[in-house]
Amino acid sequence: MADQVVEADDVRLTGHASGERRFLGRTRELKELRADIERAGLDTLAGRKAPRARVLLIAGRPGSGRTALAEELVRQVGGGYPDGVLRARLTDPDGTPVPVERVARDLLAALEEDAPAGACEDDLTDALRTALADRRALLLLDDAADAEQVGALLPDTPDCLVVAVSEGPLTGISDVRPCTLGGLDAKSGVELLSRYTGSVRITVDPRAAEGLAEECQGQPAALMLAGGWLAARPKAAVSDLAKQLRAEDDEGTALSRVFRLAYAALPTTAARMLRLLALAPAGLVDPQTASALAGCSVDSAHTVLDDFVALGFLHAVDSPIPQYEVPGCLYPLLRVLVEHHERPAERRLAGARMLERTVRLLQSCRAITETDSPQARQRLLDMPRALRFPTPRAAADWLRLTRPALLASARLAVLDGELDTLARRLMSQLVRAMVAHVGTQAAAPDLYVIHNLVLDVAERLDLPRERAAALLNLGDLDARTGRTADALVRYRAALDAGREVNDPYATGRAMESVGGAHLELGDFDRAADWFGRALAERLARGEREDAARLYGRIAAAHTYAGRYGEALRNWRSAITGHRRNGDVAAQARAMSELARVQEYAGRPEESLRTCREAVEWARRAEDARLQAALHLRVADTLERLGDPASARLHRGAAERLLGEQQDGNDQPLEALFADSNLKPGPDACEIRSASDED
Repeated sequence: MADQVVEADDVRLTGHASGERRFLGRTRELKELRADIERAGLDTLAGRKAPRARVLLIAGRPGSGRTALAEELVRQVGGGYPDGVLRARLTDPDGTPVPVERVARDLLAALEEDAPAGACEDDLTDALRTALADRRALLLLDDAADAEQVGALLPDTPDCLVVAVSEGPLTGISDVRPCTLGGLDAKSGVELLSRYTGSVRITVDPRAAEGLAEECQGQPAALMLAGGWLAARPKAAVSDLAKQLRAEDDEGTALSRVFRLAYAALPTTAARMLRLLALAPAGLVDPQTASALAGCSVDSAHTVLDDFVALGFLHAVDSPIPQYEVPGCLYPLLRVLVEHHERPAERRLAGARMLERTVRLLQSCRAITETDSPQARQRLLDMPRALRFPTPRAAADWLRLTRPALLASARLAVLDGELDTLARRLMSQLVRAMVAHVGTQAAAPDLYVIHNLVLDVAERLDLPRERAAALLNLGDLDARTGRTADALVRYRAALDAGREVNDPYATGRAMESVGGAHLELGDFDRAADWFGRALAERLARGEREDAARLYGRIAAAHTYAGRYGEALRNWRSAITGHRRNGDVAAQARAMSELARVQEYAGRPEESLRTCREAVEWARRAEDARLQAALHLRVADTLERLGDPASARLHRGAAERLLGEQQDGNDQPLEALFADSNLKPGPDACEIRSASDED
């Protein structure tokens, strides 16, 4: 039996030995589609090209092989589009249209173009058209829900081609070339069956094979399920299955009738796992997900999932890790089964097991990056072997490859409008894992989605504490992408929410973030005022480390405003605070900033003494890079004071310190003095529960 690769609603066949892709039938349709590409557009005037990309529509019912035909067309003509093929699915397996904003962002990522976190749909689609304006690319838009989805993504250049796949017409898009699919011709249908059954059973009873193909109405998905049923029963004749199908009532489509027979033949445990796959986020499944849903071992789940692929129930995703997809044409049938056979409480329990497994995998994914943390290493060792990643690279690959399913899990966790403990833990661990592996900046678009999910639920359920946390996180993302005015609005709303529930952490955090936004906007007086309010909150709660840091932020605001006296007083308070806290490195940096302000204030000798003292504290902190940076600052001051010989000595000391560093740190020395004053606030404010062990 050949390997089967099942698309969401179509069939592709790959031979065992050669791996050569085999496409069956549709010769006439392919010829017409290729001819449509060359045909002049209906809106062409006076020989001018159409102003937008040509759109070819492949329309057909789920299971008709429409995606397979689109992929074959792309394979045949893709060479004429040197800038490549872009693929996007516009409908989730459960029938929910994918937001245009999400599709445009993914397409921009595929083009390696920037898509700022939080950008609106219009900005993203405009950016996509701009990116495609000077490209000759082919877009395959699969499972389009309506014309509006496709129209929003159309490139404004005739050099691009769009192949859209849909169940019906795309009324509203001009000059669409439709190709409506029926069933496969009899010869292709029989050949598809023979790929599963082998040629012998087809040869001995060709009429039965033709009859079976006719019972399946030539629908590739139905034929594939029929072929899988026969392949699992080598002694069964083709006529046996044809008779059983004829004995079925006429209710439903040919696909649903074949599916009922194939499903009924499954063992009880396998049948339960199959119907529970309807609960998988976005129809994406891996052995861990299936194991959690069905309550079995990961190895057992992996074996059953491979069996489902062979039987035509699943599509094996081309991926370095085992991944599968529930075909879109089967999803409604599985959904009916799970609702009929599994009580609501059982469905909730299966979904909770799946999300809990995802949380633990995310914990493991993050913990393996914390190689210098004994607690993280111990947590990793305490996890079952099936949940551990062998290397940080393996964890990063898993996070990247399962990203669509993970984001779908986040949406699923709050689908019922709740924000329970499990949903909070999932959001928290997903944020942490993404930041640990790709950094806040690279993960910002996904983080924006996650925090918006939390905000939506918090606003619907009137949860001020959660609303404050989400607003603070979104404000930070806005600030990092240059939308400081938008960030300021979010920070003020977060402050109101924190005050509503008398949450001192959220209130203090929001005050500091408001101050940071004003500082970025150049309103130094308001910045110093808000930092002062945040400082009062920290002092009242005895949070000495944060208080010392805030003295520095107040000093920075006064420095920018030219109020050097106020700045010097606050830097000295910061130094005192860091000394009491035992933070030697922070004390050295604060002393360096004090020296800078002293120089601004026209006290170079005093600045030199302070800077030299800072060098000594950096040495005690064993921070060689900070020492080097301070030596360079001393050298600059000495040169301004007319002592070039001493300046050369300090520059030499800096070069020696830098030469001894073998840690691969390419951070510019100036960054060591880049105080966090221009940042809107501290690190992400997470929503956590008491049961969140991390």
